[in-house]
Amino acid sequence: MSFWNKYKSLALIVVATYLISVPAGFITAQSVGTWYVNIVRPSFSPPNWIFGPVWTTLYSLMSVAVWNIWNELKNTNPAYAKKIVSIYFIHLLVGASWSLVFFGYYQIGMGAFVIILILLFIIYLMRTYWNVSKISFYLMIPYLLWSCFALILNIAIWKLN
Repeated sequence: MSFWNKYKSLALIVVATYLISVPAGFITAQSVGTWYVNIVRPSFSPPNWIFGPVWTTLYSLMSVAVWNIWNELKNTNPAYAKKIVSIYFIHLLVGASWSLVFFGYYQIGMGAFVIILILLFIIYLMRTYWNVSKISFYLMIPYLLWSCFALILNIAIWKLN
């Protein structure tokens, strides 16, 4: 098997994962320098420059996790593999909607609700991954932790504004 054949699905998942985030990044970038700088943020709010590297890392880890699940199941249970990958991409769309809600519509409270939905997706995916690949499960832990922190931060911003 050639290198390309082995890793083509990984490349597709990584590219799709990042493409889904592009509109959210655009919406976020438009508000970070205007609306976001004028709202009250808690003392534990990270500097703006940290979000890019963190999300780049998390998207990479999530992509590898779901790709690993795909590889484990595609030959033995392709329908289940497609279902998990579909849920993964739906969860990414829900995640991308947070930027629209928070930065696009300035709905801070609704942003917290979206993060709760994201957390439910993460927990579902992690439970599913655990039964197929412990490595994929562990690759999702940083994302789960960051999303919990994001919820706390979002709620704190909501309370302060």
